[in-house]
Amino acid sequence: MHGKENDADSEMEELQLQGRMRSIKQKFIVLSGKGGVGKSTVAANLAVSLALKGKKTGLLDVDLHGPSIPGLLGIKDKRILTDANGNITPLDVSENLKVVSVGLLLDSHKDAVIWRGPMKYGVIRQFLKDVEWGDLDYLVIDSPPGTGDEPLSVAQLVGFNSAAVIVTTPQMIAIDDVRRGISFCEKLDIPVAGIIENMSGFSCPHCNELSNLFGSGGGEKLAEECKVPFLGKIPITPEIASGGDKGQTFVKEYSQTAAAKAFDKIVDSLISKTEKNDNQIKETKQMKIAIPTAAKKLCMHFGHCEEFALIDVDSTAKKILKTEYVVPPPHEPGLLPKWLHEKGANVIVAGGMGQRAQNLFAENNIIVVTGAIGEAPEDIALAYLNKTLQTGSNTCDH
Repeated sequence: MHGKENDADSEMEELQLQGRMRSIKQKFIVLSGKGGVGKSTVAANLAVSLALKGKKTGLLDVDLHGPSIPGLLGIKDKRILTDANGNITPLDVSENLKVVSVGLLLDSHKDAVIWRGPMKYGVIRQFLKDVEWGDLDYLVIDSPPGTGDEPLSVAQLVGFNSAAVIVTTPQMIAIDDVRRGISFCEKLDIPVAGIIENMSGFSCPHCNELSNLFGSGGGEKLAEECKVPFLGKIPITPEIASGGDKGQTFVKEYSQTAAAKAFDKIVDSLISKTEKNDNQIKETKQMKIAIPTAAKKLCMHFGHCEEFALIDVDSTAKKILKTEYVVPPPHEPGLLPKWLHEKGANVIVAGGMGQRAQNLFAENNIIVVTGAIGEAPEDIALAYLNKTLQTGSNTCDH
């Protein structure tokens, strides 16, 4: 009996986690291969910049042992609340910016966090599952340095529509560590939104001349080598350090500095890429929904189906126009997303799908829904259109 209850609880938690993540259009996981590269400063200023541009933004600090986001934003004496149901209310820093950090849950910002791996996974899962973010355009996640438990947990939990923003400094020792960070993303099938080279030269506050104290260009060369986008260079500016110590949001208070302008350009680039992808997959009046089937019923894994039901629908009238069953080509990695894209599919609704496949569908501008519950493809399509589709755990164990 207890086993069934535990399974039901796990399924409910998974549904809650998926629901929270679906209400966020895009997640950026800010990573670095090593400490000391200014990753938290970059994460905080990216989030503030997005909010200043009118984007509904969340900033999640999962650097559990060194939560510096509250200090950078001048909110380390604030606290976030949890209600009787365990839901966490994020701290409203501005009209468009909400923040959650373990530093806002501790009794004092001086307290140390001493947790082992499983407990850290549980806290990160709780942050993603229980925080009432509401509908967000962006969630910026500040991960700790390296490729340990916390970044791994985030990568496994955030799901669809997530990408890594990798921070480095120009020196070769940092570049070598960032290579490992990119390898980490490749192994976990996390798209890399790009590399930011922080501390790239010193911008003199008096004459604005740029001096390359630690060299320059290493991040750009690495981006070219690894075939990932290079987002830009952030020069050292005295106000970054002094503003952070005072809890001032740098890009807001010092918007005319070279570093703030560099952040602005980077954020414009990230928004442009996100909105381009969003426009490409935006639901139009006429859509085509792909559903994997066996014996004309939903097949639990898209790659093992006998046929795909390709259902043309009118998303405005919420009605089915035509249903066609087609036999897919022999299953090979990466083939079905491209094939369904060529068939005109906008959405795929499946019982189970691995993260790599989800990313490949996203690259082919196809919206992915996993954990679907039901049998008849047309009933499932109508439930999707009416936003009543029931979903459970992703049945894929890959």
